[in-house]
Formats: sequence, C-alpha cells, structure tokens
Amino acid sequence: MRILLRLKAVKNSAYDLKYFNKLQGVIYNLLRDTEYGILHNKSGYKFFCFSNIFPVGDMKSGDVRNLLISSPDKLFIKFLKDKLNELSNDNKLLNIGEMQFKVEAISLIKPKLRRGCRLISATPIIIRIPEKNYEKYGIPEKFRKKRYVYWRKEYSFEAFVKQLEENLIKKYNEFYKTNFQIERIFEIFKFRKGPIINHVIIDGKEQILVGSLWEFLFSYLSKEQKKILEFGIDCGFGERNSLGFGFINVTKCEVKK
Repeated sequence: MRILLRLKAVKNSAYDLKYFNKLQGVIYNLLRDTEYGILHNKSGYKFFCFSNIFPVGDMKSGDVRNLLISSPDKLFIKFLKDKLNELSNDNKLLNIGEMQFKVEAISLIKPKLRRGCRLISATPIIIRIPEKNYEKYGIPEKFRKKRYVYWRKEYSFEAFVKQLEENLIKKYNEFYKTNFQIERIFEIFKFRKGPIINHVIIDGKEQILVGSLWEFLFSYLSKEQKKILEFGIDCGFGERNSLGFGFINVTKCEVKK
C-alpha cells in the first residue's frame, strides 16, 4: 500500500538533493504519538520506503509536486495517512529541509502486478556484497575492502541479483515471521544507470551510499513470485529503504520472448 501526496510549494526553493534523512525525519515526527513512535530507534529493517519529490527540479511558489510513501504494513499507512490529514486540516506546512509545502491532496494506491509487467527503480537500489562472497562473485582484488563493497557495474550482474533476492527474502521472512523460500525471483533485468553516489546523513554523520537504477521485466509471475514482489514494491528493493532508496514503480507491459 502507498500514500500519494499532492503538494504545493509555498515559497521559492532549490531542490534539496540531500532530502533523504530530512524526509525520513518528517515521517518519524508524524508518527511520534502513535504506536510507531519508537520506530526510529528500531534496529534493522523499518519496512517503509518513499519516492523522491517529483517532478525533480527547483521550485517556485505555487508549483505542484508529488510524493509517494509505501509500506507493506497497513496499520503504518493508516496512522501516517491520519496524521497527514490532521496536518492538512490544520493548514500546517510539510517542511522537508528548506522546502516547504502545503498538502493539497492525500490518496491511497495499491499497485497490482499483472502477468506481463515491468518494475522500475525510481530511486537507486543499494546492494552491498559481503566480504565472504568476494570469491564467489569474482570481485576484483583492487576493489575489495573490509566487511563489504557496494555493487557497481564493474562487478557481475549475478552478484547484484543474488544479493537483491537474498535481501528481499530476508525482509519478507522477518516481516511475516515465516520461512518463505523461492529459487528465483527475477526473470529479466536491465541495468539503467550507475553508480549513483549519494551523500546521506546517518546518525549525525555524512555517509556515502552507492546505488544503481534498474528495470525488471516479467512475462509470467508464479504465485510465489507475485507474493514476494508485491511485498517488495511496498517495502523497497535493496538496503536503506527507510531513507527512500530502492523505491519501485510498476508499469504494465508486454514482454517479447
């Protein structure tokens, strides 16, 4: 499930390319007096994601922008929607760093996966390859670092896809408290752009996160694929979803064989 916000800029402002932690903070603050008030202190997966503020670009007062916030947790979405409605009804502004918006409209969207569909990463997908898998995926010696490396196009596509699938299954099993297994999730995948370097504030310190943009195409979805992919498009693909990375859009398409 996802919330679609229609926003109107209330002042001229430059587009903040480091909006990630600021928008995350807005979400945490909105949920502060709910049962999700301690979510920001939870270690591990937070099970929500958000898009960039689109269309991307500097704003003039009165310009309209959109924002999507997604989660597989229906109660999380309900509480957040209620808080956003309160904000709108009280004519309070949504402040994301120096960008200020009036909430014009709030609606709920439930993307549906069809037999022939295409998934597009709207924000970079972050995948780390742990040190124990360097040999397995043939990571060149000159790129190896202690603990992990971020996937880059110099590495094998297999490394990206396998780590992405493992991450998605791990999140699914933690969220639903189950032991779901599937041999293969992704059918056809297309690298679009990368590396994309992002400077993000985490725990008060600036960190560099490396991601990439992808398309995933499917000519047929099994019941198991559909189940985990529907979870994934709500939760986000890859790592650092609660900072807005790995946000996925769904487009219907026909896949030629």
